[in-house]
Amino acid sequence: MEKTLGLGGVFFRAKDPAALALWYETHLGVAQVPQDYDTVPWMQQAGPTVFAPFAQDTDYFSRDSQQFMFNFRVRDLAAMVAQLEGAGIKVVVDPEPHPNGRFARLHDPEGNPVELWQPAS
Repeated sequence: MEKTLGLGGVFFRAKDPAALALWYETHLGVAQVPQDYDTVPWMQQAGPTVFAPFAQDTDYFSRDSQQFMFNFRVRDLAAMVAQLEGAGIKVVVDPEPHPNGRFARLHDPEGNPVELWQPAS
């Protein structure tokens, strides 16, 4: 069976796409979409990716109307949290270490939940 190789992009609606793209680039290092075909887009590091539909009534995404949540792998959760908090962004670190790693939660300027994940070594 032929299978997909990974995510080729993530596309979603935003009230202010340019400002939100700049926020993700500035604070999380996700490069904006190139304006030409000669510029290389954001390149992910190889690693685990979870593709998980959730029940319609889940409260995991913060609000009932939320249909998605980003989860970004990070190398050093403490350093990333310090960087974000230094920029005035509220981050809630899950105090419980999980078998698969450590997690933190924040929201982008449009209220979308963003989860940070430092996989267990």
